Amino acid sequence: MTLSKHQQIFARHIALLILYADVLGYAVTFGDAFRDPRVHGEYGKKESYASANSEHKRRLAVDLNLFDDGEYLGSTDDHEELGEFWESLDPLNVWGGRWEDGNHYQRNTT
Repeated sequence: MTLSKHQQIFARHIALLILYADVLGYAVTFGDAFRDPRVHGEYGKKESYASANSEHKRRLAVDLNLFDDGEYLGSTDDHEELGEFWESLDPLNVWGGRWEDGNHYQRNTT
């Protein structure tokens, strides 16, 4: 599958995730979505705080900020229901809560 096809699936799944959060009564804003390789280094190269192999650089990861009635929900536990939904959409979807990065949602290519 091409990178472009993975990105298209990722974008569609992120839309579903945001709608699901809305159904649950949460508000969502974007944190890190795209990490520009001109600033953070090409995929496989580290030039800033971003990891060398960050899927943000390939437009396959996003960090979502979650709010309940205006209150920011920053813990991994706060994202658990969304993380489980995210992973249920496709076996290539991985929730960052598996490694204590609860607001991180990504699509793997393998």
